[in-house]
Amino acid sequence: MHKALFLDRDGLINIDHAYVYRQEDFDFVDGIFDVCRTAQDKGYQLIVVTNQSGIGRGYYTEADFHLISDWMVEQFKQNGVLIKDVYFCPYHPTSAEGDYKKDMPCRKPHPGMLLDAAKEHQIDLTQSIMFGDSVKDVEAGDAAGVKLSVLYDPNGKHQSITNRVSKLVDIIPML
Repeated sequence: MHKALFLDRDGLINIDHAYVYRQEDFDFVDGIFDVCRTAQDKGYQLIVVTNQSGIGRGYYTEADFHLISDWMVEQFKQNGVLIKDVYFCPYHPTSAEGDYKKDMPCRKPHPGMLLDAAKEHQIDLTQSIMFGDSVKDVEAGDAAGVKLSVLYDPNGKHQSITNRVSKLVDIIPML
């Protein structure tokens, strides 16, 4: 069994410019490569779990998402970091179109993506960490049974959440 650092994408890996799907709009958050390299050095597999309702809303396609994801993974690789896998959920219960308009177990705060990753990659969730920038990320991690769910909260909006960090490097002692 392996341990994993589950990472949200928009707002944690890249600056959230809303529905990012093109390389020219993808700006990495300062420090993300260092955090991921440290986690990798400590034996964590790195897995991205991201809601992508922009697909369901018709803003971009699944093919567009895969192209940007492949490019993102390559950028990590060039910085000495291996992203083991990328999971995404294109559904939204109220704001999507057609077959994408439904509540699915993959959509955070549901734990579906984490549970799927755990099964596929033999991950021990009780030794793993969920790291995201939304309360939904924390709730998904808690629902999946991870050891620790951490909220990246650089603007101090969520004072009530215990496991909250204001700088990406603040998670390093928790690894």
